[in-house]
Amino acid sequence: MKKRAKRAGKKDSVRLMTIKAMLFDFDGTLAPNLDLPEMRRQVIELTVEQDVPEAVYKDHYIVEVIDAAHAWLCGQDRQRQADHYFEAAHQLILDIELGEAEHTDPFDAVPNYLAELKRFGVATGVVTRNCREAVYRVFPDIDVHIQSVCARDDVEFIKPDPRHLTHCLDALGCTAHEAVMVGDGRLDMTVGKSLGMYCVGVCSGSSDADALKEAGADVVHDYCYEFLDPITR
Repeated sequence: MKKRAKRAGKKDSVRLMTIKAMLFDFDGTLAPNLDLPEMRRQVIELTVEQDVPEAVYKDHYIVEVIDAAHAWLCGQDRQRQADHYFEAAHQLILDIELGEAEHTDPFDAVPNYLAELKRFGVATGVVTRNCREAVYRVFPDIDVHIQSVCARDDVEFIKPDPRHLTHCLDALGCTAHEAVMVGDGRLDMTVGKSLGMYCVGVCSGSSDADALKEAGADVVHDYCYEFLDPITR
């Protein structure tokens, strides 16, 4: 059973009263999660078909599996095969993302929650490894609620590379110390902490409270929209 977490403590409350922005992961945070294990299984299956050794991609995230396998194939002087694999693998994850987006909506309370943050002058951004088209299929009016959407195809470097977050922070005109990172994944917490951000873990996606705390979460909630105090009070 996933554990609930307590509200931010008094010391954290003082800091959070001064925040200017909140960055959100998307899948598992603002909307239900993709079936990432199944996506990874299919990408690995395609990679194995190319005779890429497991050691090349073991323990990598999905996009990084593709990058590592492509680089290895290039190093074996199999450029044509490498490029064909790279294109096919990215098309595979795109098809899965767009297919799942067709029957996915944001969590019910999310639009009102984001409107509340906007009312209190808190800038908001999305930093997601998902593609931009899928994000907008799930949340067509996201631009009404979010000031900066930084999807996988919007940036050169994606989480857990901190430059994904700094790209979004720059767009919002904020520093990491003025912002909060909110996400359901361990990598959201670790990348946020690497920049010195206050990190809010949510149990609405891929991780439970213990895993999020271990990864560096300062506070954990069941859903992102439970995190309003002490920002707005």
